[in-house]
Amino acid sequence: MTLTRKDAAGTALTALVVLVFVEGVNARPHFHARYQDHAASIDLAGELIAGSLPARALRLVAEWTDLRHDELLANWEQARRNEPLEPIDPLP
Repeated sequence: MTLTRKDAAGTALTALVVLVFVEGVNARPHFHARYQDHAASIDLAGELIAGSLPARALRLVAEWTDLRHDELLANWEQARRNEPLEPIDPLP
């Protein structure tokens, strides 16, 4: 999934790539976000677990996580069952 924030003219300001995959049966529900040369693991409360993102990118990820929490949790459960994931909309 790619999160993109656009300005009033529709120009992309920020693009973040979000990946969901399970790393072991007892892994804390989380996803991976990549932005430019940065990568981070983020829990479903929007908290940084590992890695780093620039402050602005981390704020956008936290905003998106809050907005899409239920969808993220559903995808986490599907990933644990090795089922296909559903697309999640970016920030409005």
